[in-house]
Amino acid sequence: MSGLLRSRDLTRVHILANGVRVVCDPMPGLETLALSVVAGRGARSEDEARSGWSHLLEHMVFKGAGTRSSREIVESIEAEGGQINAATGYERTSFQIRALAGGLDLGSAVLSDLILRPHIDPADLKREKQVVGQEIAEAADTPDDIVFEMAQAAAFEGQPLGRSILGTDESIAPATTETLSDWRARLYAPDQLVFAAAGAVNEDEVLALAERDFGPAQGPGTEVAAPAAFTGGERIEAKRLEQANLVFLLPAIGVKHPDYFALRIFAEILGGGMASRLFQEAREKRGLAYAVDAYAETYDDTGVLGIFAGCAAGDAAELARVAAGEVQALARRVEPDELARARAQLKASMFMARESPLARAEQAAGQVLLFGELLDTATLGARIDAVQEADLLRLGSQLLAPGICAVSALGPKAAGKAAEAFRRGLFG
Repeated sequence: MSGLLRSRDLTRVHILANGVRVVCDPMPGLETLALSVVAGRGARSEDEARSGWSHLLEHMVFKGAGTRSSREIVESIEAEGGQINAATGYERTSFQIRALAGGLDLGSAVLSDLILRPHIDPADLKREKQVVGQEIAEAADTPDDIVFEMAQAAAFEGQPLGRSILGTDESIAPATTETLSDWRARLYAPDQLVFAAAGAVNEDEVLALAERDFGPAQGPGTEVAAPAAFTGGERIEAKRLEQANLVFLLPAIGVKHPDYFALRIFAEILGGGMASRLFQEAREKRGLAYAVDAYAETYDDTGVLGIFAGCAAGDAAELARVAAGEVQALARRVEPDELARARAQLKASMFMARESPLARAEQAAGQVLLFGELLDTATLGARIDAVQEADLLRLGSQLLAPGICAVSALGPKAAGKAAEAFRRGLFG
C-alpha cells in the first residue's frame, strides 16, 4: 500500500505508507537544487563474511538500472547540467544529485532506479570487484587513510566498526548477483529510506515524486546492529615513510547522547583550529608536528574522541605525551574565552554548510534518521550555547574513566613509541 500518511507527519517530515520519509527544504531565489536519498544502513550492518558488500553494492547500482545503461544514467543527468554521486558509511548509504532548477523529476526517477531496480549483471560484478580491489589497494598505499583504519581496528576489534568499509578482496569475492540483490533489498528497505530535497524545490512536487518513485518500494530491512564496545589497543606498522602518521582515540558517546554537543565543543577546544590547544602547544610553541587536530566521530550508540598528527618519527613519543597532557588539562579546566570561541566555531561550521542545497538535504536526512525530526538553526544554536564548563569537565572525566585508548602509528620504527607514551601520559 502506498500513499501519504498525513496524520503521521512530523515537522516538515512526511511519511509514505511503506515507511519512506520525505523532507522538503525550499531555498527561495536559488536556481539549483539537490536531492539526497539516504538509507540508514551501511557497513555496520555487515557480518565479517559480507564485509565490504554495502560499498560494492553502491558501485554496482551505477552499472545499469531501470531502463538505463551505466552510460545512460550519467549522460541523462549531465545532459541537464546535473551531477550524481554516492557514498557508503558505517551507518548510512547516500545517493545524491545536484541539478539545475527543474531537474528534480529526472533526478528522482534515476535515483529510484538505482536504489530499487539495479541490474547487477554477472559480468559487471566481476569487473567491479576488480575496481574495488584497486580501491582497496590504493587506500593501503595512502598513509593518512590507512592509519585511521588501523586506529578503528584497534578501537573496535572484531566488530563491524573495526572493519574497513571497503572490505577485503577475500570478503567481496563470494558476492554473487543473487546474494548482492538480496543484500540490496535488506540494506535499502523503505523504512530506512529518507527522500530529502533542498534548493529550488516546492513541497507538492517533492511529495508527488517521492510517492511516484519510492511509494512502491518493499523490503524487510536488516537487523539492528549489535551494540559496539570500545576495546582499545594499538596497531603499529613500521614503514619506510618520511613522516610518522599517528592517531589516538578515546571512547566517547553516541550521537543521541545528551552530551553530544559537549563532545563536539571538547574536540573543538582541543584541536579544532589554529587557536586550539593542540595546535598552539604542539605546533606553534614546540614545533613537534606539521599537522595536528582533534575530532569527534559519533555513531548511533557510541563514538570516539580522536587526535591525528603528522610529525617526524623522532618527535612521535614527545608529541604523544603533549597530546595526552592537553586532554588531561582540558578535562580539568576550561577557559571562558575558548569555550565561547568553540561555540562560535561549531555554529559556524553547521550554519555555513546550510548555504549549500546538498549539505542541507544531507543534514536533513541525517537528522530524520537519527532523531525522527528536523532541528532548525535556532534549536541547534540553543543546544550549543547551553554547553557549560561543567559539562565539559564531566565529559572529560568520562572520557578518561575507562582507562583505555586506541593508538595507531604508521611510519619509521621510532613512531611506534608514541603508543606507550600516550597511554602513560593519560593513565600513568
